[in-house]
Amino acid sequence: MTYVDGFLIPVPNDKKEAYRKIASEAAPIFKEFGALTVVETWGDDVPEGKVTSFPMAVKLEEGETVVFSWITWPSKDVRDAGMKKVMEDPRMEAFGEMPFDGKRMIFGGFEVLVDA
Repeated sequence: MTYVDGFLIPVPNDKKEAYRKIASEAAPIFKEFGALTVVETWGDDVPEGKVTSFPMAVKLEEGETVVFSWITWPSKDVRDAGMKKVMEDPRMEAFGEMPFDGKRMIFGGFEVLVDA
């Protein structure tokens, strides 16, 4: 069954292009190691909540936008092996410092319940 890694990332607006560049260069590496799709989205209609929200989840600061991303994999086993290879790949290290505060990134792996 398909497996999904999901990410919420606060990215400074002035680093949007730097983020897009790294994401577009990293996507083929993920796909080389088994990912089916890599999707990166820039927040456009992301309201601030009263109890919970995407902005609250990442402690969004002035001048930042929430990025919502996901990677699909054929299975959790493929994801586990592929993600290990991605993290060990020297091409990933070559990106250097990420253009966002990684301490406020939220991520997790998910089993698909419905795919319609």
